[in-house]
Amino acid sequence: MDYPEREPDQLEGVPPPEFQARVAGHVAPLATLLERLDAGRLPGGILIHGPRGIGKATLAFELARRIFERTGDESPVHIAAQVAAGAYPNLFVMRKAARDTGKGYYTAIRVDEVRRFIEEMRMTRGRAGHRIAIVDPIDDANDSSANALLKILEEPPADTTFLLVSHRPGSLLPTIKSRCFQVALRPIADSDVRRVLERNATDPSGIDRAVSLAAGRPRRGFEAMLLTEGGALSRLQAWLADPVGAPSSVRLALADALGGERDSAELRFARDILNDWLAEAAKSAAAAGDRVRLASANELWDKAQLSLADADEYNLDMRQTLGSIFDAIRKLAQLTVPTEQR
Repeated sequence: MDYPEREPDQLEGVPPPEFQARVAGHVAPLATLLERLDAGRLPGGILIHGPRGIGKATLAFELARRIFERTGDESPVHIAAQVAAGAYPNLFVMRKAARDTGKGYYTAIRVDEVRRFIEEMRMTRGRAGHRIAIVDPIDDANDSSANALLKILEEPPADTTFLLVSHRPGSLLPTIKSRCFQVALRPIADSDVRRVLERNATDPSGIDRAVSLAAGRPRRGFEAMLLTEGGALSRLQAWLADPVGAPSSVRLALADALGGERDSAELRFARDILNDWLAEAAKSAAAAGDRVRLASANELWDKAQLSLADADEYNLDMRQTLGSIFDAIRKLAQLTVPTEQR
């Protein structure tokens, strides 16, 4: 099925969040919000944050539909159809806008769009019941548009709730975060990822591999299904499972395979996999109380982020950058090996 384009990073053939019938996982956060709704304590601002691709926007749209069902006078089927069509009068959605030329999207949510958005919300409501404004994601707001949103968050219209989706809550204005009830989401179980992929994928043959690569993020699972099976990503995962035992030729070959095309989907995936491995290394060291290994893991995280950012900005050789990171990962992994076995 072809879906209308609603967001800059929309994947072909994958339904946008407003088309998803229900969110997978995240049962407890959704229940908490619905309990507040039933108790008449729904906040004016809700910040839904967590890693990219885990279903934050899908949760926001499901919550919006549930709110409309409980506070309005229309059937769930009718509400769902209008929300998916972008035509429900009490729902306002803000994302980066398409350029006036019709080619691509603006790089940020602009202040003029926020002002129009707020003006629309202040007009007479279109239906009985609560009104919902979804900003997906709030991270795309620049300083001016974020401050414009802050003003309405400070005094939201009656019976109106703002659902702010964020991949990077640490970068938001502290005043925006302080005005919101915060809901932290985490990657979901593999069984939930599988359920999402099976519900939406036209070809089920690659689902097992996609689930293993997804790491609890349905979007990553969909991206994995667009990649050729096997190849460098599988070899990268195998190497990360034992970076000490593998010969140096393996990591050199990986750097060549992944760094050859700097804008490839495989490289983007590989960077996510490396970030996950580094984060897990830091968590493991912290849990073990190993200060030396924790300091090394944190230092390597910073070095990897800086090296990759420099490679992007200055068009440096990505193969050399990856090779350096792989070598540092091997040295970090050696800290977990008993001295006599190194």
